[in-house]
Amino acid sequence: MTKADDKALNYIDFLIMMLTEVIQHRNRKAIALAVWLWLAPFITQAQEIIPLYSAAVPNSKASDVQESGAESGVLKGITKPTLEFFRPAAGKASGTAVIIIPGGGYGVVVYKGEGVNTAKAMAEQGVAAFVLKYRLPSDAIMTDKKIGPLQDAQQAIKLVRENAAKWGIDANKVGIMGFSAGGHLASTAATHFDNAYIDNGNSTSLRPDFQILIYPVISMQDSLAHGGSRGNLLGKTPSRQDIELFSNELQVRANTPPTYLTHAADDKLVDVDNSIVYFEKLRRQKVPVEMHIYPKGDHGFIFRHPGWMDPLFAWMKANNWIKN
Repeated sequence: MTKADDKALNYIDFLIMMLTEVIQHRNRKAIALAVWLWLAPFITQAQEIIPLYSAAVPNSKASDVQESGAESGVLKGITKPTLEFFRPAAGKASGTAVIIIPGGGYGVVVYKGEGVNTAKAMAEQGVAAFVLKYRLPSDAIMTDKKIGPLQDAQQAIKLVRENAAKWGIDANKVGIMGFSAGGHLASTAATHFDNAYIDNGNSTSLRPDFQILIYPVISMQDSLAHGGSRGNLLGKTPSRQDIELFSNELQVRANTPPTYLTHAADDKLVDVDNSIVYFEKLRRQKVPVEMHIYPKGDHGFIFRHPGWMDPLFAWMKANNWIKN
């Protein structure tokens, strides 16, 4: 008998004991506890923290940088990237997975507000959701800070695909989702997948099957770029070559993944033209793309528009990413 079997039997024995207490003494507290214990295995989402790299983290160098922000849910100083896995209930699972990349201007990671909360909502819809805790570009911890976040995004796609069978995922239904600067990272992964910035000995596809971009930074060009994101990723005086390479509207091709975009027209931090220009480039390449623009909401509107995911879920249903 396995340890899991022992644990299950012990759990059943405890339930029987509690139900006996209910029957014999009609103890209200016992009744409530017994009901909760009976339901808990069915309503609790299993969560798992998965190290992104099993060996040394690529493009890293020794430093004394320490991760902080766990209490607030806004992280910085990340040196050990991870995926946090939110499993959908077995009866709801669609086989689709999404890797969620929170934003923060490449200076912090809004891990809880944009990451964990979104992952829980996705899992409720039957999507296996993975929140990426990625390294922020920093000369203190990286040899080349420009590619560090992209390496983590590519590794996340590779890890999910290579473990698809174990995690109950269809390897051909692995998407990526990003907010703000996390949207830049997601769109970078969706437009730079032909070049592997990580070890990929199995030649696993690094192309996301779809991309979902929420008030995203897309461009690094002067007319559109969010200055803080560009400075943190490319430095204060980036080369023209780097600006163009990481301006993802310039990297769209016919095989860029199907896309969902949403933004607020009055966004004062990341100009809505980032989404509009990207939409136009995708449309001209005949890449399936849908865009929703709110007239008001400013940056981070998800915290002020509780129904913002409804049209997203409709798009996912229409494209068979989630069940109807």
